[in-house]
Amino acid sequence: MANKKLKKLTPTQQEYQRLALSHMPKRSVAANSVRAFGFGGLICLVGECIRQMFIHWGGWDEVKAGDPTVAILIFISVLLTSLGVYDKLGQWAGAGSAVPVTGFANSMASTAIEGRSEGIVLGVATNMFKLAGSVIVFGTVAAFIIALIRLIFNQGG
Repeated sequence: MANKKLKKLTPTQQEYQRLALSHMPKRSVAANSVRAFGFGGLICLVGECIRQMFIHWGGWDEVKAGDPTVAILIFISVLLTSLGVYDKLGQWAGAGSAVPVTGFANSMASTAIEGRSEGIVLGVATNMFKLAGSVIVFGTVAAFIIALIRLIFNQGG
């Protein structure tokens, strides 16, 4: 596919592309995977520690401790995003920072920060709902399809 793109370029542009690719640092898939897995696991470990604190010191049961745990993880993510720390962690950790709920909170906070110069409604809210809208629609459609599949298979058995 990359060769097809190179064919549409002029010879000078093709030479520049080859030069740029030769100077691009090589990325280790194994190292990136280990970092992503480790950082995503670390986020989950922090979440589990917070949940256990609610269970042991707050006297909550395992089910009720889940909601405030997620809320605290989201708050920490938004706070680190506003301080510019989460983006630096995300550059180092890769997909490990994007997969948990904290990654979605980071995305929402980042779009809100980017749109603040345009005002609260047209900037912050519009940018946040552009991002969240697609996630909500996909989640709703996926849930509907899964419910239909479950309904079909439970009818037969």
